[in-house]
Amino acid sequence: MTKKAFQDYYPDELSYCYGCGRLNEDGLQIKSHWDGEETVAIFQPRPYHIAIPGYVYGGLLASLIDCHGTGTAAAAAYRAEGREMDTEPPFRFVTASLHVDYKRPTPMGVPLEIRGQVEEIKRRKVVVNITLSAEGKVCATGKVIAVQMPEGIVLKNLPNKKQA
Repeated sequence: MTKKAFQDYYPDELSYCYGCGRLNEDGLQIKSHWDGEETVAIFQPRPYHIAIPGYVYGGLLASLIDCHGTGTAAAAAYRAEGREMDTEPPFRFVTASLHVDYKRPTPMGVPLEIRGQVEEIKRRKVVVNITLSAEGKVCATGKVIAVQMPEGIVLKNLPNKKQA
């Protein structure tokens, strides 16, 4: 695994996502890395990510699948072009489609492993298949169709970084 996560390469102005934005202090801040030909992220749910006692809220699982998928798409695009993730111009992908299937209840109190496999890479589109597991058992699967963020998107009302 690399030391720096895919999401750590996102430009500051594109790092506020609730799921994967490193500049969103209240967000999940997931961190995805290559593990051979797959990508992996580990996430520890907090007690407030509860659905019913003992189990994780399904919306959290969808968010993890979504953000791991778009991070994987960006990393795969760089890899396909033979580029490092810190090279210009930056690739940033957004979700065009998210499909999630819940396979079994996801237990609280254990780390979740999110793994991605790239199914397809086209010019501005990457399709990623995701599995989310707890204690070695698949709890949810998903498919993310990610598209490269269009150039010229106007970013408004960016949050100010809090001063330490």
